[in-house]
Amino acid sequence: MISLIADHERVLQRIDALTPESEAQWGKMNVAQMIAHCRKPLHVALGKLELKRGLIGFVFGRMAKRKFIDSDQPFNQNSPTDPKFRVADAREFENERAGLADEVRAFVAAGPPSKTHPFFGPMDGTAWDRLMWKHLDHHLRQFGV
Repeated sequence: MISLIADHERVLQRIDALTPESEAQWGKMNVAQMIAHCRKPLHVALGKLELKRGLIGFVFGRMAKRKFIDSDQPFNQNSPTDPKFRVADAREFENERAGLADEVRAFVAAGPPSKTHPFFGPMDGTAWDRLMWKHLDHHLRQFGV
């Protein structure tokens, strides 16, 4: 089963394996930007970032949830990114990497929430857990770890 809770030690090892020289195999972000980007969905899950559900989520969220979260398929390369999660400015690698590891640990310690996702709609803890794992796996694969 795909789960950040169950696989968090391996995910933390993969985060630790990133270096400032890690290069993207696809996409536009550098490694520090990618790490900063990965922190944002965890902020939503942990209640540190509140986003309102928009019209697109109401219309397409449930269908997208089946495709992106409920299936065991990994995210596709160059999947669309919500503009609120885009990171284009320069970031400090070590601070971002340490922050991401801390937020993974906080997610595991708190347990996944059961609350409405700003795009996918109402989600239980299993869906949040799967989404966080799949998103992190997607970007760690993007940078070869």
